[in-house]
Amino acid sequence: MQRPTVASNEPSRAVLLAVETNDGGWSAQESLAELARLAETAGLEVVGEVTQRLDRPQPNSYLGKGKLHDLIEQKSSLRFDTIVADDELTPAQQRYLEERLEVQVLDRTAVILHIFSLHARTREGRLQVELAQYHYRLPRLTGRGVELSRLGAGINTRGPGESKLESDRRRIRRRISELSREIERIREQRSHNRRQRRSSGVPVIALVGYTNAGKSSLMNALTGAEVLSTDQLFATLDPTTRRMELPNHQQVLLTDTVGFIQKLPTDLIAAFRATLEEITEADVILHVADAASPQVDRQTEAVEDELEELGVANRPRVTTLNKVDLISAERASLLEKWFQEPILISALRGIGLHELANRLADELAVSFIPISVQIPYTMAEFVNLFRSRGMVDTEDHRPEGTVISGRLPAILLPDFQRFLP
Repeated sequence: MQRPTVASNEPSRAVLLAVETNDGGWSAQESLAELARLAETAGLEVVGEVTQRLDRPQPNSYLGKGKLHDLIEQKSSLRFDTIVADDELTPAQQRYLEERLEVQVLDRTAVILHIFSLHARTREGRLQVELAQYHYRLPRLTGRGVELSRLGAGINTRGPGESKLESDRRRIRRRISELSREIERIREQRSHNRRQRRSSGVPVIALVGYTNAGKSSLMNALTGAEVLSTDQLFATLDPTTRRMELPNHQQVLLTDTVGFIQKLPTDLIAAFRATLEEITEADVILHVADAASPQVDRQTEAVEDELEELGVANRPRVTTLNKVDLISAERASLLEKWFQEPILISALRGIGLHELANRLADELAVSFIPISVQIPYTMAEFVNLFRSRGMVDTEDHRPEGTVISGRLPAILLPDFQRFLP
């Protein structure tokens, strides 16, 4: 069957599909609204939506036969050339829909992978995306030569070209092995870098949040960094670490990580393991939620689920509700009741940032060890180390040296043992 092609200067016209089940999660309309933003970020023009309430998606056709027939009838009027399903389709579902509709058929996973391929800037990011793409594509090979080269200028074309089925499979498996080894080397290097940071005693705060919650904007506001910040899903993928100073003059490292989203593909989480491990090593997790989003509660739950998967659900946490400049006072008051002691901020307007920095200092202080030392004036570098890495309660200059009482990270205590009274 000849697949349709689309001119490179015209976006594909897409119809979105969703099956609404009684799983108590997002409604079909909420999920489709997010899928529409994903599709538009990927360069598609959304021209229609189809939803159907079922106990579960049909195993062969995703939608029921009646809904599918209606969609076929609408093809000429909507002039769509792409279908995007809100769930990850099985290879059988994808092939069936392609054969019946004679259009490109994608799912949420394919769209997210395409967005990631567009936005990955570093070599590490590109390798991770390529690995996830290959894991996604391997079970979808059928020998028809279309799964690896769908549309000449469309989604799912960033990657390998087509060849015979068995050689394709061998080549993909070989490339998966190569990519896995390269990413493992990156993971080891990241682990080495984290050990070095840990030995320096500089605490690490990891920014996490739903995609487009404003993490990069907050990173820029707190550190003066110039991380790309746009109103777009998954605008930044590659982790960024910057130094910042808290109000008590303590130096910390702030790390921005990839945003989460509901139904985040498992292969993508696995591929980005090296990046997500930045979260697992953090002293404090700073969860940034979008106060202006109607789905802020669902988005927060999605992030919390992923943090639990990463094994960091019990890590010290600060929750901040961003974009409060876009909501009413009544809405802000309601959100404060929903969330546990949140900090209300606007990263763009600078609202609440000082309060947030103080809360971060308080959270870090809990894990620090109380200590009182007397440092000779000839070793003033340790006074500076205490000030920058620890928290000073009192500082007194005496004839014998500087007496400091405060708190230090446990890893620095051996360096100060010699100064104990």
